Amino acid sequence: MLEKALDGGKGYWAWIFLLLAIIGAGFIAYLFQFNYGLGITGLSRDVSWGFYIAQFTFLVGVAASAVMLVIPYYLHNYKKFGRIVILGEFLAISSVIMCILFIFVDLGQPMRVMNVMLHPTPNSVMFWDMIVLVGYLTLNVVIGWTTLGAERKEVAPPSWVKPLIYLSVPWAASIHTVTAFLYAGLPGRHLWLTAIMAARFLSSAFAAGPALLILLAFIVRRVSKFDPGKEAIQSLAKIVTYAMSINVFFFLLEVFTAFYSNIPGHMAPIKYLFVGLEGHTRLVPFMWTATALAFIGLTLLLIPNTRKNEGILPFALIAVFVAAWIDKGMGLVVGGFVPNPFERVVEYSPTAPELLITVGVYGIGALVLTVLYKVAVSVKEEVEAGGAGEASHH
Repeated sequence: MLEKALDGGKGYWAWIFLLLAIIGAGFIAYLFQFNYGLGITGLSRDVSWGFYIAQFTFLVGVAASAVMLVIPYYLHNYKKFGRIVILGEFLAISSVIMCILFIFVDLGQPMRVMNVMLHPTPNSVMFWDMIVLVGYLTLNVVIGWTTLGAERKEVAPPSWVKPLIYLSVPWAASIHTVTAFLYAGLPGRHLWLTAIMAARFLSSAFAAGPALLILLAFIVRRVSKFDPGKEAIQSLAKIVTYAMSINVFFFLLEVFTAFYSNIPGHMAPIKYLFVGLEGHTRLVPFMWTATALAFIGLTLLLIPNTRKNEGILPFALIAVFVAAWIDKGMGLVVGGFVPNPFERVVEYSPTAPELLITVGVYGIGALVLTVLYKVAVSVKEEVEAGGAGEASHH
């Protein structure tokens, strides 16, 4: 089926070559980092996780969100998702690949990745994170490719796929839960030391992931003859609305707990993010932007008329997506390191090479996604054309 990715118009190939150029620029920046070390990044002794890990944390959620299609379609027989479920599974594949790459570029010596496999330590959360990520990637590749192949031949998927589909549901929750445990298990980091970290992660994932999927569905509809279906898009938009509402509620719970208890350690990171601490305000404009976007997006989604208007819906979804990206990326990761154990504020901002490498990794993700979507859409168009042809013969 991969040969379908080699068949495209001028616009398709222009997009592919643009992505290859972006990946090339990112790779050159990565070679510079590989030779020089992580000293070219904005990371320091006090802020040891930065822009790379922020992207990893966010994208794990985008990957996990495919389950929001799998559960209704396979477990509750919600047929409206039949046309869009493969897009969700393929989005999960490209997201997990980016997650793995962001961990890879965050390691000063990428060969150290082998240590996790050669010297497994089951008492380490990082070891389990690797297991669940690789496992989830494998599951989505096998399920997505097999079901698409069956659809192309117009036969039912093989029976052995069903157990894997059921397994992928708890597995999707596990990739995000284990990532949340990486943060929530660290004493001394007050912003992260909360029992609802995993719940917050999942709620933001089920808002940002489906929001991105709907936007991709709109793009697919525009550039091909394949229509994922209006009802499927509206059902997903409702999921985004509920998930984002819960996400905002969870964040407000954190704010209440920190400020009502009046514990300085819990209040300091939130103060740093929203009003600045000791004159340090680098993240304040970003966090208020995220807050404004979250409420604008949520308001547009909560009003049925604006949610159902496909002219307004993309703007609401972009607002929700960017809000989650800022809050769960830089806000969560960098905010957790402020103040440091000596009660000092050490700020962080990504350097140009870091940003270039990040864009390069996103380029790889976009290339993988483009190829997979090209294959999926071509198969869907082929099947539908065949069905239409048969109908006209009758």
